[in-house]
Amino acid sequence: MTFSKTRRLAMTGLRLGLLAVVVVLAFGPGFLEVGTMRLCAQVFLLMVLAMMWNLLAGYADIVTVGQHAFVGIGAYALYGLTAKAGLSLPVAILGAGAVALVLAVPITAIVFRMRAAYLAIGTWVVAEVCTLLASKIPGYGGATGITLPGQVIRALGGNVRDRFANLYWISLGLVVVAYLATALLLRSRVGVGLMAMRDNEEAAGAIGVNLVASRIICFLWAALFLGLAGGVLALLNLRIQPAASFSLIDYTVYVIFAAVIGGVGSIEGAIIGVLVYVGLRNAFSDYSNLYLMFLGALSILIMLVEPRGIWGLIRRVLPENIILVSHPYRGRAGREQGES
Repeated sequence: MTFSKTRRLAMTGLRLGLLAVVVVLAFGPGFLEVGTMRLCAQVFLLMVLAMMWNLLAGYADIVTVGQHAFVGIGAYALYGLTAKAGLSLPVAILGAGAVALVLAVPITAIVFRMRAAYLAIGTWVVAEVCTLLASKIPGYGGATGITLPGQVIRALGGNVRDRFANLYWISLGLVVVAYLATALLLRSRVGVGLMAMRDNEEAAGAIGVNLVASRIICFLWAALFLGLAGGVLALLNLRIQPAASFSLIDYTVYVIFAAVIGGVGSIEGAIIGVLVYVGLRNAFSDYSNLYLMFLGALSILIMLVEPRGIWGLIRRVLPENIILVSHPYRGRAGREQGES
């Protein structure tokens, strides 16, 4: 057996292993405790947030520090669609993503007039404005927030275990859909342009990639999934509150940390980064400020050793990514050229 065949078999084994993990996780509520199911749901939702920030920063060169705006919009939309409009939970969750997507259109028109550091600051300002407006909406609890109605909570399940089991499955389904959909996006014509932008933005523009259109698609794509995640987070927390639902620290700062240490510009990096972040948070959270200093020092160390993060280190020994996002025709052409 040649070395190349051995490497292909190894990659196939890794992909089958990843699929097996997803299958096992699908049966999680059958053997996990309630607290563990809640933690897993949080991890799944953080993976969605990290994937979206990774897509924006790693491919479209949109370094945003305001993505928590869409998380909060999704949470408040979920409350409005359930408590005010009386819609069912599945429809309300999808509606939360739709509301975030619709509101992202005018936000795009504002922030995309800026670039680089100005764009990052602009997204943060927009998020703060959204937080302020959320506290002024009549019937939504003001600055102190409001708990979800009892009928909404009961719709999740008749008891605590059933409720968290359903939230677990919803969160797992969302992260699987988010990763599969994003992988398909990156394998499309738009994705080829995004990967060209990631490698060399000027060269991508020179060969005909529409940089502005690609960035807009990425921004709206991220807003949709951030809104969906925000709606599920509202169900997980059982309440909405401006400072919590639009949390800069929880939904942007920690997410950026996870994406950076995992590896910006790769789907696997977001998964690894969130797992490392949650593991460190649970292991060292009792150390308060020292814990935060440790996270900062770790991120700086990883960036100095390997700017592509932990996944960049792993890729030094792996021939390709586990989750394939390269355009299929490009890969086929490369193989044919290598065989000729």
